This record gives sequence, structure tokens and C-alpha cells, in this order.
Amino acid sequence: MIEIKGIKKSFGSLEVLKGIDLNIEKGEVVSIVGPSGAGKTTLLQIIGTLDRPDAGTVFVDSVDVTKLSQKKLADFRNRHIGFVFQFHQLLPEFTALENIMIPAYIAGTSHKAAKQRAEELLQFMGLSDRAHHKPNELSGGEKQRVAVARALVNNPAVILADEPSGSLDSKNKEELHQLFFDLRDKFGQTFVIVTHDEQLASITDRTIHMRDGILENLEPLDNQDGLENLENPEKTEEDND
Repeated sequence: MIEIKGIKKSFGSLEVLKGIDLNIEKGEVVSIVGPSGAGKTTLLQIIGTLDRPDAGTVFVDSVDVTKLSQKKLADFRNRHIGFVFQFHQLLPEFTALENIMIPAYIAGTSHKAAKQRAEELLQFMGLSDRAHHKPNELSGGEKQRVAVARALVNNPAVILADEPSGSLDSKNKEELHQLFFDLRDKFGQTFVIVTHDEQLASITDRTIHMRDGILENLEPLDNQDGLENLENPEKTEEDND
């Protein structure tokens, strides 16, 4: 699903990524962890086609995105990649339903089809009764669920999340973390999540550790142990850095 070879990226004299090789399989939920400045967000932005590497190749859904023109890249991003940010980034003047529909409009989907898809996602999120509420009328957890629904509206192959639960309380964190797995099971998306949250990292299929622009290890976690921790959060240590 995602194949990265020899990715390097510098900003001026600062070398942020120093030759990254990484494969992520379809349907995996993968977390990327590491200290601030490790290059996690830069790597996520390159996978998401928001930035280009100085060297190397990135294949997403069998397409070498490093070779696409800016116009084709924008279209590919809209159709194949969904984004979830720490602070939901919902447009305040639009309702939950309308916020979800916006990427579908950009993709050229008809109003009827976009609305139907958005309503289906709101129902799956348990937010059907909040469809016509604007962001300032929603709780933090509800806003983030709407943001996840927006990321899913075009049925992308990959969902990229940057600290998605960083602004949530413990209860909403647990619900959002479980939601990622429920969505993977229902819709088959691949999730790549940058996080400082140890609980979230512990339940993903694989945790990738970064430090100083390189990957430290690629060892898989035992996901069953992680799911037990999710059900019994007192067994885990929260890290809200």
C-alpha cells in the first residue's frame, strides 16, 4: 500500500530525513513515535504528498507520487488520502454534514451522492443527531469524529493522522483510538498515525520508532496485548506531551 525508498529531506543545512525505507501493508494501523524533531511529521507530510522529498521514491496505492505534477498530485491527494489533524480544522461557518461533504465536492461528486455518503458516515460515528450543528455546538470528541468522517468521505486508501487525540480527554481518546480499528475493519483503510500517546501506540498493529531522521526499529507489536490495554486503560500510562 505504501512503499518508501531512500527518502531524504533537508531544510537549509538541517537534514531532517536521512534515508528512510519503509513498507506499510494495506489495512495496517501503524503508529510513528519519537521525540520532537525526529522527523515524524515531515515523513507524514511526504507520504501525504503535502511536501516532496529531496531524494527517494514514495509509492501510495501503487502510484509513484514523487513523479506526479502539482495538478495530478492535488487530485490524487483528494481521492486517495484522508487527513486527520490534532485540532480538527473544521470550517466554523459550515455544519458537521457540510464539513464532511466538502472533499466530495472537490472530487466532483454530485450533491446527492456526497450528502448520502456523509450521512452514512455520521450514522457510523453515532452523530446523526448532530448533522446540522456547527463546530462551536459540538464537543471536542464530536468535532474530531466529524474530522475523521471528512477524511473518509472519498473512501481514500490511506488515512494519515497527526496527533489525532492530542487535544482530547481520556474518555474521548479511548473512543477515538477504538474508532480507528472499527473503521479499518469496516472500510479497509490503512492508517498511519504520528503520536506521542503511548496507549495509542501500544494498540496499533506496528509501532515505528524515529530518532534524528532515521528509523530505529520496525518490530511489530502484539496487537492482542494492545487491545487488552485499551479495554483496561488503567494498565497503560498516558503521555500527553
